[in-house]
Amino acid sequence: MESQLALIDQSFNVRYSPWVGEALDDLPDCFTITDPSIPGHPIVFASRGFLKMSLYSKDEVIGRNAKMFQGPETNRKSVMEIREAIREEKTIQLSLLNYRKDGTPFWMLFHMSPVFSMEDGRVIHFVAVQLPIARKSSVFPSGFGRNGCNFDAAGSRLPEIVFGSCRKEVCMDSVTQPVPLWATGSFQNLDNRGLEVEESCEASDLEKQKAATSINNILSVLTHYSELTGKLVCGKRCNLSGTNLLGSSLIISLGRIKHSFVLTDPHSPDMPIVYASDAFLKLTGYARHEVLGKNCQFLNGPDTDAKVICQIRETIQNEQAFTVRILNYRKDGSSFWNHLHISPVRNASGKIAFYVGVHMEEGCKNVWDRGLSPEMGQLGVVGAVKVAVRSLSMGAGPSK
Repeated sequence: MESQLALIDQSFNVRYSPWVGEALDDLPDCFTITDPSIPGHPIVFASRGFLKMSLYSKDEVIGRNAKMFQGPETNRKSVMEIREAIREEKTIQLSLLNYRKDGTPFWMLFHMSPVFSMEDGRVIHFVAVQLPIARKSSVFPSGFGRNGCNFDAAGSRLPEIVFGSCRKEVCMDSVTQPVPLWATGSFQNLDNRGLEVEESCEASDLEKQKAATSINNILSVLTHYSELTGKLVCGKRCNLSGTNLLGSSLIISLGRIKHSFVLTDPHSPDMPIVYASDAFLKLTGYARHEVLGKNCQFLNGPDTDAKVICQIRETIQNEQAFTVRILNYRKDGSSFWNHLHISPVRNASGKIAFYVGVHMEEGCKNVWDRGLSPEMGQLGVVGAVKVAVRSLSMGAGPSK
Protein backbone atom coordinates (compact mmCIF):
# COMPACT_ATOMS: atom_id res chain seq x y z
CA MET A 1 0.00 0.00 0.00
CA GLU A 2 2.86 2.37 0.84
CA SER A 3 4.47 1.76 -2.55
CA GLN A 4 1.13 2.50 -4.25
CA LEU A 5 0.81 5.79 -2.38
CA ALA A 6 4.39 6.66 -3.30
CA LEU A 7 3.60 6.10 -6.98
CA ILE A 8 0.50 8.29 -6.70
CA ASP A 9 2.54 11.02 -5.02
CA GLN A 10 5.20 10.84 -7.73
CA SER A 11 2.56 10.89 -10.45
CA PHE A 12 1.93 14.55 -9.69
CA ASN A 13 4.95 15.86 -7.81
CA VAL A 14 7.54 14.67 -10.33
CA ARG A 15 5.66 15.88 -13.38
CA TYR A 16 4.31 19.22 -12.11
CA SER A 17 5.45 21.94 -9.74
CA PRO A 18 4.17 21.79 -6.11
CA TRP A 19 1.53 24.48 -6.68
CA VAL A 20 -0.45 22.55 -9.29
CA GLY A 21 -2.86 21.13 -6.69
CA GLU A 22 -3.89 24.57 -5.44
CA ALA A 23 -4.31 25.83 -9.00
CA LEU A 24 -6.53 22.89 -9.93
CA ASP A 25 -8.60 23.31 -6.78
CA ASP A 26 -9.27 26.91 -7.76
CA LEU A 27 -11.12 25.68 -10.82
CA PRO A 28 -14.90 25.37 -10.26
CA ASP A 29 -15.23 22.17 -12.27
CA CYS A 30 -15.98 18.64 -11.07
CA PHE A 31 -13.18 16.41 -12.32
CA THR A 32 -10.71 13.67 -11.52
CA ILE A 33 -7.25 12.84 -12.88
CA THR A 34 -6.09 9.24 -13.19
CA ASP A 35 -2.73 7.62 -13.97
CA PRO A 36 -2.87 4.60 -16.34
CA SER A 37 0.76 3.68 -15.63
CA ILE A 38 -0.01 2.77 -12.00
CA PRO A 39 -1.56 -0.69 -11.44
CA GLY A 40 -5.33 -0.37 -11.15
CA HIS A 41 -5.40 2.97 -13.01
CA PRO A 42 -6.18 4.91 -9.81
CA ILE A 43 -7.39 8.44 -9.22
CA VAL A 44 -4.42 10.66 -8.36
CA PHE A 45 -6.34 13.94 -8.05
CA ALA A 46 -9.97 14.84 -7.30
CA SER A 47 -11.20 18.42 -7.42
CA ARG A 48 -13.10 20.05 -4.58
CA GLY A 49 -16.14 20.32 -6.81
CA PHE A 50 -16.08 16.61 -7.53
CA LEU A 51 -15.71 15.70 -3.85
CA LYS A 52 -18.63 17.96 -2.96
CA MET A 53 -20.78 16.45 -5.71
CA SER A 54 -19.93 12.83 -4.88
CA LEU A 55 -20.02 13.29 -1.07
CA TYR A 56 -16.71 11.40 -0.72
CA SER A 57 -13.66 12.70 1.10
CA LYS A 58 -10.29 13.03 -0.62
CA ASP A 59 -8.83 10.10 1.32
CA GLU A 60 -11.72 7.88 0.21
CA VAL A 61 -11.12 8.64 -3.47
CA ILE A 62 -7.36 8.97 -4.05
CA GLY A 63 -5.83 5.64 -5.01
CA ARG A 64 -9.16 4.10 -6.00
CA ASN A 65 -10.37 3.20 -9.48
CA ALA A 66 -13.26 5.31 -10.78
CA LYS A 67 -15.48 2.25 -11.00
CA MET A 68 -16.25 2.89 -7.31
CA PHE A 69 -18.84 5.45 -8.48
CA GLN A 70 -20.78 2.96 -10.59
CA GLY A 71 -23.88 1.17 -9.37
CA PRO A 72 -26.59 -1.31 -10.32
CA GLU A 73 -28.15 0.95 -12.96
CA THR A 74 -24.92 2.19 -14.55
CA ASN A 75 -25.00 1.31 -18.23
CA ARG A 76 -22.48 -1.48 -18.91
CA LYS A 77 -22.17 -0.47 -22.56
CA SER A 78 -21.11 3.05 -21.56
CA VAL A 79 -18.51 1.60 -19.19
CA MET A 80 -17.10 -0.53 -22.01
CA GLU A 81 -16.96 2.52 -24.29
CA ILE A 82 -14.90 4.34 -21.66
CA ARG A 83 -12.52 1.39 -21.32
CA GLU A 84 -12.13 1.25 -25.09
CA ALA A 85 -11.35 4.99 -25.21
CA ILE A 86 -8.65 4.46 -22.58
CA ARG A 87 -7.17 1.60 -24.57
CA GLU A 88 -7.19 3.66 -27.76
CA GLU A 89 -5.98 6.79 -25.90
CA LYS A 90 -8.72 9.01 -27.27
CA THR A 91 -11.24 11.56 -26.00
CA ILE A 92 -14.77 10.43 -25.20
CA GLN A 93 -17.93 12.25 -24.16
CA LEU A 94 -21.11 10.47 -23.06
CA SER A 95 -23.93 10.52 -20.52
CA LEU A 96 -23.37 8.26 -17.52
CA LEU A 97 -25.36 7.31 -14.44
CA ASN A 98 -23.16 7.30 -11.33
CA TYR A 99 -23.79 7.06 -7.60
CA ARG A 100 -22.90 9.27 -4.67
CA LYS A 101 -21.52 7.96 -1.40
CA ASP A 102 -25.01 7.89 0.12
CA GLY A 103 -26.26 5.72 -2.74
CA THR A 104 -28.24 8.33 -4.65
CA PRO A 105 -27.90 8.07 -8.43
CA PHE A 106 -27.33 11.08 -10.65
CA TRP A 107 -26.87 11.64 -14.37
CA MET A 108 -23.77 13.40 -15.52
CA LEU A 109 -21.99 14.28 -18.74
CA PHE A 110 -18.69 12.37 -18.67
CA HIS A 111 -15.93 13.97 -20.77
CA MET A 112 -12.50 12.29 -20.63
CA SER A 113 -9.30 13.26 -22.46
CA PRO A 114 -5.71 11.92 -22.37
CA VAL A 115 -2.72 14.01 -21.30
CA PHE A 116 0.45 13.32 -23.30
CA SER A 117 4.11 13.69 -22.42
CA MET A 118 5.94 15.92 -24.88
CA GLU A 119 9.13 14.00 -24.11
CA ASP A 120 8.13 10.61 -25.49
CA GLY A 121 4.49 11.01 -26.59
CA ARG A 122 3.05 8.52 -24.12
CA VAL A 123 -0.16 9.05 -22.14
CA ILE A 124 0.66 9.99 -18.55
CA HIS A 125 -2.79 10.96 -17.25
CA PHE A 126 -6.47 10.98 -18.14
CA VAL A 127 -8.60 13.97 -17.13
CA ALA A 128 -12.31 13.22 -16.61
CA VAL A 129 -14.77 16.10 -16.22
CA GLN A 130 -18.09 15.06 -14.70
CA LEU A 131 -20.79 17.64 -15.29
CA PRO A 132 -24.21 17.02 -13.64
CA ILE A 133 -26.89 17.16 -16.32
CA ALA A 134 -29.59 19.74 -15.62
CA ARG A 135 -33.20 18.78 -16.27
CA LYS A 136 -36.46 20.61 -16.66
CA SER A 137 -38.37 20.69 -13.42
CA SER A 138 -41.75 19.03 -13.02
CA VAL A 139 -44.16 19.13 -10.09
CA PHE A 140 -45.28 15.77 -8.68
CA PRO A 141 -47.20 14.76 -5.57
CA SER A 142 -45.38 14.12 -2.32
CA GLY A 143 -43.15 17.15 -2.70
CA PHE A 144 -40.95 16.42 -5.71
CA GLY A 145 -39.03 19.64 -6.24
CA ARG A 146 -36.95 21.32 -8.91
CA ASN A 147 -33.78 20.05 -10.61
CA GLY A 148 -34.43 16.46 -9.62
CA CYS A 149 -34.12 17.12 -5.87
CA ASN A 150 -37.02 15.55 -4.03
CA PHE A 151 -38.33 16.24 -0.55
CA ASP A 152 -40.75 14.52 1.77
CA ALA A 153 -43.34 16.34 3.90
CA ALA A 154 -40.70 17.16 6.49
CA GLY A 155 -38.40 18.67 3.90
CA SER A 156 -35.88 15.81 4.01
CA ARG A 157 -34.02 15.14 0.78
CA LEU A 158 -34.97 11.87 -0.91
CA PRO A 159 -32.68 9.95 -3.27
CA GLU A 160 -32.43 11.82 -6.56
CA ILE A 161 -34.70 10.67 -9.38
CA VAL A 162 -34.76 13.06 -12.33
CA PHE A 163 -37.59 14.23 -14.54
CA GLY A 164 -38.28 16.15 -17.72
CA SER A 165 -35.64 15.69 -20.40
CA CYS A 166 -34.54 12.07 -19.93
CA ARG A 167 -35.87 9.00 -21.66
CA LYS A 168 -37.74 6.47 -19.52
CA GLU A 169 -36.95 8.38 -16.36
CA VAL A 170 -39.74 7.43 -14.00
CA CYS A 171 -42.52 4.94 -14.51
CA MET A 172 -45.43 5.78 -12.24
CA ASP A 173 -47.88 3.30 -13.76
CA SER A 174 -45.99 0.03 -13.64
CA VAL A 175 -42.94 -1.49 -12.09
CA THR A 176 -40.58 -3.03 -14.64
CA GLN A 177 -37.49 -3.04 -12.41
CA PRO A 178 -37.11 -3.35 -8.64
CA VAL A 179 -36.31 -0.26 -6.64
CA PRO A 180 -32.65 -0.41 -5.46
CA LEU A 181 -32.23 -1.58 -1.87
CA TRP A 182 -30.77 1.76 -0.79
CA ALA A 183 -33.97 3.50 -1.89
CA THR A 184 -36.65 1.28 -0.38
CA GLY A 185 -36.81 3.06 2.94
CA SER A 186 -37.17 6.51 1.36
CA PHE A 187 -40.12 5.72 -0.87
CA GLN A 188 -42.47 3.96 1.52
CA ASN A 189 -44.88 6.91 1.52
CA LEU A 190 -45.36 7.20 -2.24
CA ASP A 191 -48.71 5.37 -2.34
CA ASN A 192 -46.91 2.14 -3.31
CA ARG A 193 -46.18 3.48 -6.79
CA GLY A 194 -43.02 2.05 -8.40
CA LEU A 195 -40.08 4.13 -9.50
CA GLU A 196 -37.20 3.21 -11.77
CA VAL A 197 -34.05 5.02 -12.77
CA GLU A 198 -34.04 6.26 -16.36
CA GLU A 199 -32.19 4.35 -19.03
CA SER A 200 -30.43 7.33 -20.59
CA CYS A 201 -30.22 11.06 -20.24
CA GLU A 202 -29.04 13.39 -22.99
CA ALA A 203 -26.96 16.47 -22.23
CA SER A 204 -27.68 19.73 -24.00
CA ASP A 205 -25.27 21.22 -26.53
CA LEU A 206 -24.47 23.94 -24.02
CA GLU A 207 -23.51 21.35 -21.41
CA LYS A 208 -21.35 19.49 -23.91
CA GLN A 209 -19.53 22.70 -24.77
CA LYS A 210 -19.12 23.55 -21.09
CA ALA A 211 -17.49 20.17 -20.43
CA ALA A 212 -15.12 20.61 -23.37
CA THR A 213 -14.17 24.07 -22.11
CA SER A 214 -13.50 22.64 -18.64
CA ILE A 215 -11.12 20.07 -20.15
CA ASN A 216 -9.24 22.82 -21.97
CA ASN A 217 -8.94 24.87 -18.77
CA ILE A 218 -7.56 21.89 -16.84
CA LEU A 219 -5.08 21.05 -19.60
CA SER A 220 -3.91 24.69 -19.59
CA VAL A 221 -3.15 24.46 -15.87
CA LEU A 222 -1.32 21.14 -16.26
CA THR A 223 0.68 22.46 -19.20
CA HIS A 224 1.72 25.60 -17.32
CA TYR A 225 2.86 23.78 -14.19
CA SER A 226 4.70 21.13 -16.23
CA GLU A 227 6.73 23.92 -17.87
CA LEU A 228 8.11 24.84 -14.45
CA THR A 229 9.63 21.35 -14.06
CA GLY A 230 10.71 20.92 -17.68
CA LYS A 231 8.57 17.76 -18.04
CA LEU A 232 6.15 19.23 -20.55
CA VAL A 233 2.68 17.84 -21.17
CA CYS A 234 0.05 18.65 -23.78
CA GLY A 235 -3.45 17.66 -24.83
CA LYS A 236 -2.35 16.21 -28.17
CA ARG A 237 0.22 13.57 -28.93
CA CYS A 238 3.47 15.20 -29.99
CA ASN A 239 5.04 12.86 -32.52
CA LEU A 240 8.81 12.61 -32.43
CA SER A 241 10.47 12.71 -35.83
CA GLY A 242 11.24 9.23 -37.11
CA THR A 243 9.57 7.54 -34.18
CA ASN A 244 6.69 5.10 -34.35
CA LEU A 245 4.96 5.82 -31.05
CA LEU A 246 3.70 2.93 -29.00
CA GLY A 247 0.35 2.75 -27.25
CA SER A 248 0.29 3.36 -23.52
CA SER A 249 -0.90 -0.21 -22.88
CA LEU A 250 2.24 -1.62 -24.49
CA ILE A 251 4.45 0.97 -22.76
CA ILE A 252 2.97 -0.01 -19.38
CA SER A 253 3.61 -3.70 -20.10
CA LEU A 254 7.19 -3.02 -21.19
CA GLY A 255 7.73 -0.81 -18.14
CA ARG A 256 7.25 -3.83 -15.88
CA ILE A 257 10.42 -5.38 -17.34
CA LYS A 258 13.13 -4.03 -15.05
CA HIS A 259 16.18 -4.70 -17.22
CA SER A 260 18.21 -2.80 -19.81
CA PHE A 261 16.73 -3.09 -23.28
CA VAL A 262 15.51 -1.10 -26.28
CA LEU A 263 12.85 -1.77 -28.90
CA THR A 264 13.56 -0.70 -32.50
CA ASP A 265 11.29 -0.38 -35.54
CA PRO A 266 12.70 -2.27 -38.56
CA HIS A 267 10.05 -0.77 -40.86
CA SER A 268 11.18 2.84 -40.41
CA PRO A 269 14.26 4.36 -42.06
CA ASP A 270 17.47 3.73 -40.08
CA MET A 271 15.63 1.37 -37.67
CA PRO A 272 15.03 3.93 -34.86
CA ILE A 273 14.55 3.19 -31.17
CA VAL A 274 10.86 3.41 -30.22
CA TYR A 275 11.20 2.30 -26.60
CA ALA A 276 14.07 2.49 -24.09
CA SER A 277 13.82 1.04 -20.59
CA ASP A 278 14.81 3.01 -17.50
CA ALA A 279 17.64 0.53 -16.88
CA PHE A 280 19.04 1.20 -20.36
CA LEU A 281 18.98 4.96 -19.73
CA LYS A 282 20.77 4.42 -16.41
CA LEU A 283 23.40 2.21 -18.07
CA THR A 284 24.17 4.65 -20.90
CA GLY A 285 23.59 7.98 -19.14
CA TYR A 286 21.25 9.31 -21.81
CA ALA A 287 17.81 10.87 -21.28
CA ARG A 288 14.85 9.27 -23.01
CA HIS A 289 14.33 12.11 -25.48
CA GLU A 290 17.99 11.80 -26.51
CA VAL A 291 17.47 8.14 -27.42
CA LEU A 292 14.02 7.82 -29.00
CA GLY A 293 14.07 8.14 -32.78
CA LYS A 294 17.79 7.36 -33.07
CA ASN A 295 19.62 4.32 -34.38
CA CYS A 296 21.58 2.37 -31.77
CA GLN A 297 24.84 3.27 -33.52
CA PHE A 298 25.12 6.36 -31.28
CA LEU A 299 26.51 3.93 -28.67
CA ASN A 300 29.47 3.17 -30.91
CA GLY A 301 32.80 4.99 -30.61
CA PRO A 302 36.34 5.16 -31.98
CA ASP A 303 37.37 1.72 -30.70
CA THR A 304 34.15 -0.14 -31.57
CA ASP A 305 35.00 -3.07 -33.84
CA ALA A 306 33.64 -2.42 -37.36
CA LYS A 307 33.49 -6.17 -38.02
CA VAL A 308 31.07 -6.64 -35.13
CA ILE A 309 28.89 -3.83 -36.48
CA CYS A 310 28.76 -5.53 -39.89
CA GLN A 311 27.90 -8.82 -38.19
CA ILE A 312 24.97 -7.15 -36.40
CA ARG A 313 23.62 -5.68 -39.62
CA GLU A 314 23.93 -8.95 -41.52
CA THR A 315 22.18 -10.98 -38.83
CA ILE A 316 19.30 -8.48 -38.66
CA GLN A 317 18.89 -8.70 -42.43
CA ASN A 318 18.62 -12.47 -42.03
CA GLU A 319 15.96 -11.99 -39.32
CA GLN A 320 17.93 -14.04 -36.80
CA ALA A 321 18.57 -13.78 -33.06
CA PHE A 322 22.18 -13.49 -31.94
CA THR A 323 24.52 -12.43 -29.12
CA VAL A 324 27.70 -10.36 -29.46
CA ARG A 325 30.32 -8.71 -27.27
CA ILE A 326 30.76 -5.10 -28.38
CA LEU A 327 32.58 -2.06 -27.03
CA ASN A 328 30.06 0.76 -26.50
CA TYR A 329 30.21 4.25 -25.05
CA ARG A 330 28.13 6.14 -22.50
CA LYS A 331 27.03 9.73 -22.86
CA ASP A 332 29.96 10.91 -20.72
CA GLY A 333 32.40 9.23 -23.11
CA SER A 334 33.35 6.32 -20.87
CA SER A 335 33.44 2.92 -22.55
CA PHE A 336 32.06 -0.43 -21.42
CA TRP A 337 31.92 -3.94 -22.83
CA ASN A 338 28.33 -4.64 -23.77
CA HIS A 339 27.05 -8.22 -23.71
CA LEU A 340 24.35 -7.55 -26.34
CA HIS A 341 21.56 -9.92 -27.36
CA ILE A 342 19.31 -8.95 -30.29
CA SER A 343 16.18 -10.80 -31.37
CA PRO A 344 13.24 -10.20 -33.75
CA VAL A 345 9.86 -9.76 -32.06
CA ARG A 346 6.87 -10.99 -34.03
CA ASN A 347 3.27 -9.89 -33.60
CA ALA A 348 0.23 -12.14 -33.32
CA SER A 349 0.16 -12.69 -37.10
CA GLY A 350 3.77 -13.88 -37.14
CA LYS A 351 5.26 -10.82 -38.82
CA ILE A 352 8.26 -9.01 -37.38
CA ALA A 353 7.02 -5.93 -35.55
CA PHE A 354 10.18 -4.91 -33.68
CA TYR A 355 13.70 -5.91 -32.76
CA VAL A 356 14.63 -6.03 -29.10
CA GLY A 357 18.17 -5.39 -27.95
CA VAL A 358 19.03 -6.50 -24.40
CA HIS A 359 22.13 -4.69 -23.08
CA MET A 360 24.24 -5.87 -20.17
CA GLU A 361 27.54 -4.44 -19.00
CA GLU A 362 30.09 -7.20 -18.84
CA GLY A 363 31.14 -8.02 -15.28
CA CYS A 364 28.09 -6.36 -13.73
CA LYS A 365 26.86 -8.42 -10.76
CA ASN A 366 23.37 -9.00 -9.30
CA VAL A 367 21.66 -8.08 -12.58
CA TRP A 368 19.46 -11.15 -12.81
CA ASP A 369 17.07 -12.63 -10.28
CA ARG A 370 17.41 -16.15 -8.90
CA GLY A 371 21.03 -16.45 -9.96
CA LEU A 372 20.33 -16.79 -13.70
CA SER A 373 23.23 -16.81 -16.13
CA PRO A 374 23.51 -13.73 -18.39
CA GLU A 375 22.38 -15.76 -21.38
CA MET A 376 19.27 -17.11 -19.63
CA GLY A 377 18.49 -13.71 -18.14
CA GLN A 378 18.60 -12.01 -21.53
CA LEU A 379 16.41 -14.70 -23.06
CA GLY A 380 13.94 -14.11 -20.24
CA VAL A 381 13.76 -10.40 -21.12
CA VAL A 382 13.20 -11.25 -24.80
CA GLY A 383 10.40 -13.64 -23.81
CA ALA A 384 8.70 -11.01 -21.67
CA VAL A 385 8.88 -8.45 -24.50
CA LYS A 386 7.43 -10.95 -26.98
CA VAL A 387 4.51 -11.70 -24.66
CA ALA A 388 3.78 -7.98 -24.23
CA VAL A 389 3.90 -7.27 -27.99
CA ARG A 390 1.85 -10.27 -29.05
CA SER A 391 -0.88 -9.70 -26.49
CA LEU A 392 -1.31 -6.10 -27.63
CA SER A 393 -0.29 -6.39 -31.27
CA MET A 394 -3.77 -5.61 -32.55
CA GLY A 395 -3.09 -1.93 -31.89
CA ALA A 396 0.40 -1.61 -30.53
CA GLY A 397 3.02 -1.91 -33.18
CA PRO A 398 3.84 -1.89 -36.86
CA SER A 399 3.62 -4.93 -39.06
CA LYS A 400 4.48 -5.22 -42.68
